[in-house]
Amino acid sequence: MVILAPRMEETEFLNDDYFMRIALSEAKIAFDEDEIPIGAVIVANKTVIAKAHNMTQRLNDVTAHAEMLAFTAASEYLQAKYLIDCTLYVTIEPCPMCAGAAYWTQVSRIVFGAPDIKRGYQTLQSSILHPTTTIKKNVLTDECSELMKKYFKGKR
Repeated sequence: MVILAPRMEETEFLNDDYFMRIALSEAKIAFDEDEIPIGAVIVANKTVIAKAHNMTQRLNDVTAHAEMLAFTAASEYLQAKYLIDCTLYVTIEPCPMCAGAAYWTQVSRIVFGAPDIKRGYQTLQSSILHPTTTIKKNVLTDECSELMKKYFKGKR
């Protein structure tokens, strides 16, 4: 399947902040559903091909993280198991499970909002991401971390 990219004049505003805001919208849906508020978006050719939010409570499935659900949706959209030339935008640093899945999808780029110093993939001694995957950190960090803080403050 071929994805048509928007015209050049339409893509000027389609930057990392723009796509992270879409991921934040997904995280807010999770928040409203009493899920840990993490949202993910997968983009190919400046087009959103998948978006998801955490659904572990709703699906009663500990693997139903936003990234995992987005990987599945993007693969279905592309009719391909690899997400080469795609970017994953996620509001919080992926956990080791999601980073491992990112490795197998061969997603080209990961952009995340806020680090997860307790459970993020960077807590491991060695990187578990695919060697061709590039990383961009700290996009809209304050907005991403504030939603998490608000969620957990309400739980304590």
